[in-house]
Amino acid sequence: MCFLRPVEITEKLTYRRIFLFWGPLALTWLMMAVEQPFLIAFVARLAEAKINLAAFGIAVSFAMIIEAPIIMLMSASTALVTGRHSYLKLKRFTDILNAGITGVQLVILILPVFRFIVTELMGVPEDVAMLAHIALVIFLPWAASIGYRRFYQGILIRHNLTRRVTYGTMVRLLVIVLMGLILYSAGINGAYVGAGAMSLAVISEAIASRMMASATLKKLLQTEDTENGHMGLRSITRFYYPLALTSILSLGVHPFVTFFLGRSYMAVESLAVLPVVSSLVFIFRSMGLSYQEVNIALIGREKQNYRLLRNYALYLGIIVTVLVTLLAFTPLADLWFINVSGLSQELADLSYLPLQIMILLPALTVLLNFQRSLLVINGTTGPISQATAVELISIIIVLLVCVVFLNMAGVVAAAIAFTFGKCMSTLYLVPRQAAAVKGWQP
Repeated sequence: MCFLRPVEITEKLTYRRIFLFWGPLALTWLMMAVEQPFLIAFVARLAEAKINLAAFGIAVSFAMIIEAPIIMLMSASTALVTGRHSYLKLKRFTDILNAGITGVQLVILILPVFRFIVTELMGVPEDVAMLAHIALVIFLPWAASIGYRRFYQGILIRHNLTRRVTYGTMVRLLVIVLMGLILYSAGINGAYVGAGAMSLAVISEAIASRMMASATLKKLLQTEDTENGHMGLRSITRFYYPLALTSILSLGVHPFVTFFLGRSYMAVESLAVLPVVSSLVFIFRSMGLSYQEVNIALIGREKQNYRLLRNYALYLGIIVTVLVTLLAFTPLADLWFINVSGLSQELADLSYLPLQIMILLPALTVLLNFQRSLLVINGTTGPISQATAVELISIIIVLLVCVVFLNMAGVVAAAIAFTFGKCMSTLYLVPRQAAAVKGWQP
């Protein structure tokens, strides 16, 4: 059995210290959030923009569901790697997981399998599907690279080296920019530009993360593992399974959304617009996605910093909501969708309402990641995957009603479904959060 023990806090925690710890992680997520809008701007300016945007969105959705099992490796390595034994065991676990998800992607890439899923089940037009297939081939190294990157980044976070995480993401963003420009100049299909730049970028980031963790790994390999010295693959699996299931359910929603969008009113337009709107909202959501590891690392072994971290999360949720609202309900939306993203007026007009519907998602993301961190610290990770299942079911039900019975434009239906699903997920965790916190504070 392995036990999670938060990092010992030897100095009094303040909002300033939280910001200095969280800031580099938030900047890391922010830079990752910017990469997709940056590439979409290229895709939208190349030939056959509508079809290539749709194909790129489909390929990205598949890449995300394939990578889902390894997303939580950052939280796992932050929490569990305390010395030589736990490092070697979790590294082996990471190797096995990366090999497995790469194998799954290879199966999906078998052309008859891919055609059955995308054209027959999802109803995607053949020309879009074939572009998406090649793009997904280009994404082949994506998932395993992210697995190794998140594994090493978790170790850096545990040792208070969050700036190095940011440096790695700066490498990733630099490669995105350079490869995006090079591939854009080559005049190839926009979907391939996006997939190629993203794949090369995560490979570069994984290499950079491993190099920056080298000194820390040398110390770990010389450290006797007094906390998790008896941790084995079975105990890691028991700890990690609910976290992996959470990511699978969370990211697994994308193929379902694509399925409904492919059968909705304004199907191709919705498939083209959804990644543009989602990537914009993700920029604001990124502020909260980094908070899970922050709370795990800083709450203290006696959980003495809970109230301070909770209040910081509250302020953060308010700030991101104000920012996304200002963008969604002002001419800044025109500036983003038309001038920055390069959408035609037709596609831009379809983007405004979904963005306005999704303004609560960034704040809900802050809350959800705070709730998850408390459950991870408490060692009760099961409710995390249960909440995500609630979210997935809610999204599918709302899509079914909005697309099949109300005949809404697919992207509007998706925006309503995403927001409602996230609300249901956070509500489900409220009593579980309360139970986890009970007894921590007088």
